[in-house]
Formats: sequence, structure tokens, C-alpha cells
Amino acid sequence: MSDQAPPKLSFESASGIPLRPSYGPDDVSELDPARDLGEPGQYPFTRGLYPTMYRERLWTMRQYAGFGGPEDTNARFRFLLGQGQTGLSLAFDLPTQLGYDSDDPEVEDEVGRLGVSVDTVEDIEEIFAGIPLDRVSTSFTINATAAPILAMLLVCAERRGVAWDRVRGTIQNDILKEYIARGTHIFPPGPAVRLAGDTVAFCCEQAPKVYPISISGGHMSEAGASPVQELAYTLADAIAYVEALVARGVEVDRFAPRLSFLFCTHQDFFEEIAKYRAARRLWASIMRERFGARLPESLHFRVFAGGGGSDLARREPLNNIVRTTMKLLAGVLGGVQSATVTPYDEAFALPTEGSQRIALRTQQIIAYETGVPTVADPLGGSYFIEALTRDVERAAQAIIRQVDEGGGMVAAIERGDPQRAILDRAHRTQARIASGEKPIVGVNCFADEGQADREPELLHGASPEVVARQRERLQTVRRRRDGARVEAALGALRRAAEGTENLFPLVLEAVRAEATIGEITRALREVFGEYKAAPGL
Repeated sequence: MSDQAPPKLSFESASGIPLRPSYGPDDVSELDPARDLGEPGQYPFTRGLYPTMYRERLWTMRQYAGFGGPEDTNARFRFLLGQGQTGLSLAFDLPTQLGYDSDDPEVEDEVGRLGVSVDTVEDIEEIFAGIPLDRVSTSFTINATAAPILAMLLVCAERRGVAWDRVRGTIQNDILKEYIARGTHIFPPGPAVRLAGDTVAFCCEQAPKVYPISISGGHMSEAGASPVQELAYTLADAIAYVEALVARGVEVDRFAPRLSFLFCTHQDFFEEIAKYRAARRLWASIMRERFGARLPESLHFRVFAGGGGSDLARREPLNNIVRTTMKLLAGVLGGVQSATVTPYDEAFALPTEGSQRIALRTQQIIAYETGVPTVADPLGGSYFIEALTRDVERAAQAIIRQVDEGGGMVAAIERGDPQRAILDRAHRTQARIASGEKPIVGVNCFADEGQADREPELLHGASPEVVARQRERLQTVRRRRDGARVEAALGALRRAAEGTENLFPLVLEAVRAEATIGEITRALREVFGEYKAAPGL
């Protein structure tokens, strides 16, 4: 029998919204049934984007994968597709995300760690060998180097004879959140937003089935943001992108239907459901009332719900299966369009085939065995859920107003406002965990002390053989290609960067010439410079 005192229950949401024992009609009496409740598939889409939701089409089931060299990632993708996964999600190593080639001495210890290494278009061809680019949708977790990675995907399709208008996928391409929470930025915000916008504008014309930007609050959440902060800052980022695209003359209904979002679902079950419902309502209102969007698809908040690994535990790691199951269920009840379940071992290792199979089976069991997908927004109309959705919406609106009044999101990032707010909340959360005020079962309460001696080792590296193989492939491409053609393409890119024309076609030409991701990034860095954060951020 344990002699540990059970933890105290919290009576407020993860964002600090006070919760009472019961809710009734008075809590939702001020809501407008037509606007705030309505029906699934009707503006403002609180109850879901489509009338029948998952009855017509289940959410896309993805598992995040990518490690070592392209061959390793291709093998894992084939395994997951063979297990019934319906979409792919690709992780890149840090050198690729930061625009370094795998043989650059600056990054020699990071090649193939925590994601796949990509130097040239040949790597993309290897990753997707045997995978139909026009039938399998892939989400690319890439931001500062999103343009060359997408260009590599399109050149890969070109070489296979697949028309660009048939290529399916999503590139993250959300550089603003990198300054806030993740840190894989390269250029200053101004030119970085320009490059992201260039990519969006190109896709609108040439690759209409690619979602060219996925505005991502999930990384803010992983850095410590509350659900309300995640929602508010993500929508503020999205507003900045829409404003930039409209300012360059792109009509809002031309690109808005191809915007998507990425959030993380964490442990506050009901607030996470309310967050997704409030997000749809807020975004529909912003797009229609602020930007004058007319198409229903322009008002849609399409979201990929990541599992969030920051609240998984190394101790008693099988407990993480329960945690991730509840996260997925919250996302599904919240009406997400795509989801992943974080494997239970991600807290200490690159996920194995076995742990990823369990994560995928979690999605399949909820989809096919529980009956959960049979009703659109099954919690809609609950006094508690409706009141909590309203409270989350109001709290997020207050933060968005602060950002607007301060000159917009780029100005807020340059001052460090969201960075400090998220950091403060992360510190308070860690203090609550350390004190036991925030219970983590098996860690700071109901803990088996013997587990401390049995904690798994951290496993994240790529083997020397994998790294050597990747570098040899890169050297082979350099020896074979036409060096003069590469230099001409990179020179044209540098000159274009000094002006205002769309840079994506120039990036595309550099990729066709087999320029490397490091060479393309270096050419842009010579013109744009590098971003240096203010001290303390």
C-alpha cells in the first residue's frame, strides 16, 4: 500500500479559467443560438466544418516519422502505410531545417538526429520511392527552408511525370512561430515572411492541392503556452500572413482555402475540445469580417492535431499510451481534420515500429470500434462545453486585441511579447510540477520509486554508417552535376532576392540544377542576412 498522499484536484482549466461543479442554462443564456451554436457545417462552424463530419470521411491518420538517411525514412513510411495509415508526416534533422548540408562541419553531430537528412532532390526521391505523390498526402515539418524542400518535392514529381496540380501535401512554412517558440529561423522576419508568401502565391497558381502554409501553434504549446495562448498567438500569426498576402495583391479567396493550422492537444480534456470549437468560430469571423472573404472554404479552420510530446513521461512510459489516447479523443471530439498520436516512447527515444504501430492502432480503434465518429460534435449543446468554448474564445480575443494594438504580430515578436508570455507560463507550470501542485501520475504522485533506477536511456542518434552514406550521396551529386548551371541558378536567385519578384521559381530552378539546400540557403543569407534575437529571448 502506498503511503503517498493523493494529489489535490485542480478546479481551473489549463489556461486558468475557473471551473464550477455544475453548469446550467444561465451559463449560456447570452449565446446567440444561430451564431454561437448553429449546426455542423454552418457559419461560424463552431460545431464542425462539415454537416456529417466523420460519418462521411474520417480524419486523416498520420504518424510523425523521419530519421537517419532517406532510405531509413522510406522504410518506416512503407511500414506505416502498410499498417493502414492514411497520410504521412515527415520530420527533418536540424541541419536540413537550418539550411546546412550534411557535410558542413558546423552541424556534423546533428546529421540524421531527430529527423531525416535532406541535401538534394535525390534525397526526396529516395524518401518517396514507391510512394505515389498524387495519392498519399504528406505533411512536411519544415519552415525556414520550406521553399527549397517544396521545390524538391515538385521536381521529384516532375521527374516521375506527375503533374504539379496532382501533388498532395502540406508544408509548414510558418516562420513567425519559429521566432516565438522553436528557434529554427535563419533570416530576419521581413524577408522570411516574404519567402513564405512567395511560396504560398506560387502554389495558388501551380500546385493547387498543396497546402502551402500550416500556421502552427503546436510548437508554442510544446514550449509552454496555455491552450488560450496557443490559439491567440497562432491566429495572430495567421492574420499577419493574410495581411502580407493581401498587401502584395493576392485576392483573399484565392489563397485562404489553402491555409491550414497545426495545434497540439494536451491533457486538459474539456478545454482542448473547447479550444478547437472556439478556433473555428474565431477564424470564420476574422476571415469574413476582417478580410471580407466570401467563399465558405475561405472561412474554414482546417487543423492537424499533434499529440504533443512535452507532457509525456520517461518514468513508467507505458502510462503515456493512456495520455495520448485521451489527447486523440479530445481532438476528435473537437472536430479536427487530421491527427497524430505521439508514440509512448518519444519521451526518451526515436519511436520504434512497435510504438508507432500502437499509436496508429489507437487512432484506428477510436475510429472503428468506439462509435465516436458517428455524431458530429457530440458534446455540442452541453452547458459546460458551450460556456467553456465562449470563455476560451473571449480570452483569446483579448490577446489578439493586444497584439493588434501593439502594431501586429511581427512587431510583437520583435519586442519579444509572445516569447516572454509563453516563457513565463512555462516557468510557472514547471514550478507547479516540482511542487506537486500539478500532478503527473507515476512521476510526482503515485510514483514507483524503483522506476528511478530503471529509466530508459535517451536514444536519438544516427549511426556513423548512416551519416557516411548520406555524405557520400551528396558528394556523388556534386561530382555529377553541371557546376556552371548551379552557379548561374544561384546567381539569379541572389539577384532576385535583392528585388521584389517572387523567389520561388528561382529556388525551383536551383533545385532543378541540383543545388543543395545549403547552397540555396547561403545564397539567400548573403542578401537577407541572419536574424539575431534580442538579448534574453
